[in-house]
Amino acid sequence: MPKTITFSELRQIKDSLPDGSIHKIAEELNLSVETVWNYFGGHSYDKGNYCGVHIEAGPDGGYVTLDDLTIYNMAMDIIEKNKEN
Repeated sequence: MPKTITFSELRQIKDSLPDGSIHKIAEELNLSVETVWNYFGGHSYDKGNYCGVHIEAGPDGGYVTLDDLTIYNMAMDIIEKNKEN
């Protein structure tokens, strides 16, 4: 089921990830690092793939609809585990 958040929230999630998390997510999902960056609002489409993120204009950088929550859920798990430590 898709999830809609603001672009600012998406970037805050990315910025809350500990160092190396983007690489870890990419490795675990067998994706390129650029594809994971694109999920979090990057624009490396020449090296990475489109990843089911739709951005519409609006407050806080616009609204982002995430079609696939796999990367989102992994990121949230990493952030939660990092808080526990």
